[in-house]
Amino acid sequence: MPDDLATALAAAKSRLGRLGSRVIYFTTVGSTNDVAAMLASRAGSEGAVVVADAQTAGRGRRGRDWFSPPGSGLYVSVVLTPGRARNAVAARATRLVTLAAGVALSEAVAAGTGLMVDLKWPNDLYIGRRKLAGILAEGAGGEGSPEAIVLGFGINVSAAAYPPALGDRATSLESELGRPIDRAMLLAESLAALSRRYDDLLAGRFDAILDAWRARAPGGIGTRVAWMTASGSLSGTTAGLDDEGALLVRVGERIERIVAGEVQWL
Repeated sequence: MPDDLATALAAAKSRLGRLGSRVIYFTTVGSTNDVAAMLASRAGSEGAVVVADAQTAGRGRRGRDWFSPPGSGLYVSVVLTPGRARNAVAARATRLVTLAAGVALSEAVAAGTGLMVDLKWPNDLYIGRRKLAGILAEGAGGEGSPEAIVLGFGINVSAAAYPPALGDRATSLESELGRPIDRAMLLAESLAALSRRYDDLLAGRFDAILDAWRARAPGGIGTRVAWMTASGSLSGTTAGLDDEGALLVRVGERIERIVAGEVQWL
């Protein structure tokens, strides 16, 4: 592991809680989520972290490619086991993993850079109308840890993190701030914030997560959206987030509840 990453993680050790029990670093790897999934199949993998300077097969939701060139972004995957929480809260904790991660990463960016970012359901961080970061949660448990989830995230640190053709839809921390960003510091802040919000999940403090998400998602109410259903396309106006993390959309006189799928923000 590079010295700057090792130093930053050591300095943040008291704030990492369950995370960072094992940290694996790659100069280049296919996908950090794939490596973390292999770790997740073994017992005692909770809190393992996989970090890469570059990915050759990074991916986002619905199998989309995640451009991951060297030295330009933060590419990280973490093994979590929210299903091991108390029986009364385990299922809900698992459903809210992605939203909790969005809150955590927005807090980490604010703590590390001073930038305030917006959350967009279910898994993206935006500044204005341009995407800064994405989150991908995948089930990955095996016999050793059947309830494991791999939580991957990518944060654009410099403009080189995305193709120039996406310049009107993507942004980076350095582009917004006009100065270099310490990726090691950002990694430490991200893991520390994830640790806090993971503790909230395991303890059943769901209102704290949902309220924080709502406060950081200005598009969650009053924004026009469209999405596909089995019977065709629907559109409506966002009406908030329910207690299970579903996006509520007003369509005429009724409220539709979206729990998965692709939402187009109009």
